[in-house]
Amino acid sequence: MLCTGNICRSPAAEAMLRQRLHALDVVARVRSAGLLDDGRPAHTSSIDTLADRGLDITTHRSRRLTASVVGSADLILGMAREHVREAVVMMPAAFPKVFTLKELVRRGEAIGPRRADETEAQWLARAHAGRTSADLLGDSDVDDIADPIGLPRIAYERMAEELDNQLDRLVALLWAPSLEKSFR
Repeated sequence: MLCTGNICRSPAAEAMLRQRLHALDVVARVRSAGLLDDGRPAHTSSIDTLADRGLDITTHRSRRLTASVVGSADLILGMAREHVREAVVMMPAAFPKVFTLKELVRRGEAIGPRRADETEAQWLARAHAGRTSADLLGDSDVDDIADPIGLPRIAYERMAEELDNQLDRLVALLWAPSLEKSFR
């Protein structure tokens, strides 16, 4: 699983999703990649905001999104449409597994949670049904997690709250069979 974005949103989404999946005993490799150069640390306001939530991203270093990274991921969650566009341009065949986080949650809620007899890939295929490349045009408040870069700390807290909400909803949709097992 790959979270794409800048050095604010993507590292935060990576840490938050990894924490949720670990709590459910879901085996998944969650990594962050973006459009910036390799080796950049997470933004200090992201580090501080996540530290307040018990997550440590101080060792995070950016990793550039490449075609091989796109090809090896089972799911790519962009923080904005521009990240999805970039991944799809690198590898057009990856389009069915590349979504913004908010788009996947919206589409997932429209089709319902993954069924117990359905693989993650099958659920993603259902979520992808009906999408076109035109869905990737422009920026969108509907699809993009707000970028807090250059804004006061409160913007980073809002970003974390939005990620919390979206990731909780995604986990309930995509890993619902794991949730059901954990409550039995």
